[in-house]
Amino acid sequence: MNLIKLRLLLEQFFIEDIGERDVTSELIFGNESRGSLVLLAKDEGVFCGEKIIRIGFGLLDESSQVIMKVKDGEKVGIGQELANITGRISDLLKAERVILNLVQRMSGIATETEEAVRALDSGKTRVCDTRKTTPGLRMLEKYAVRCGGGFNHRYGLYDAVMIKDNHISFAGSIRNAVEAVRSSLGHMVKVEVEIETKDQLLEAIEAKVDCIMFDNRAPKQIEEWMAYVPEGILTEASGGITLDTLGSYRNCGVDYISLGFLTHSVKSLDISAKVKAETKGDAQYEYIGGARS
Repeated sequence: MNLIKLRLLLEQFFIEDIGERDVTSELIFGNESRGSLVLLAKDEGVFCGEKIIRIGFGLLDESSQVIMKVKDGEKVGIGQELANITGRISDLLKAERVILNLVQRMSGIATETEEAVRALDSGKTRVCDTRKTTPGLRMLEKYAVRCGGGFNHRYGLYDAVMIKDNHISFAGSIRNAVEAVRSSLGHMVKVEVEIETKDQLLEAIEAKVDCIMFDNRAPKQIEEWMAYVPEGILTEASGGITLDTLGSYRNCGVDYISLGFLTHSVKSLDISAKVKAETKGDAQYEYIGGARS
């Protein structure tokens, strides 16, 4: 993950949420009172967001101290302590909601990805994401996919060629589209073509593309068409595949299965932030308060 980019993103998110100031926290606590905040898991899942926590709280209070109790990619249980952050109370409360929103979403994606990898249960085929990510959060969401055991598809329109049905329609054929791209494309960039028919499959093979995507094809049909694909061409299945149907693609033979639901409709993992205060009479701690709106 690009930590420079992460810092810039967090700065933008804090500016959006804090605006000029947090009137509630500053008026109640001022700028000197210090305290401790604990992040607790309220769901079972896969944690993701350590760098968000470390960098996020540090941006508002350089004197803050973060003690992580888990690492990215680790499974967590209900009630498990994820992190303990000590710093200025006003800054802890300013940073809390933005950081929780991000960590909850990233952990939800990591959890969904881990479930997809388990549902596919294949030693050959890899689960990967798509470009169906939240605008502004693509780097974070794709990182979360990796933490869940998945792999990344292209990051955007710039790092790989994907010739889809509309490209083919405008170009006139797969051959025309591939030739137009290859005439000026750098040798380090791969070319993938989306196909829906057997004729398109054979045309893509003849054009010597790097990867063929079987779009909205049933597992049995993909398995039959795989017999035509020579070694050296990667294959991918995509379109309409759900967590419930994923297992049916286990033996179809493709190298990758790309799943939009990993990022576009995932449920965030429930995580709370609570104040940790010392109890009277002993050195034990109790949790008081909870995450704010």
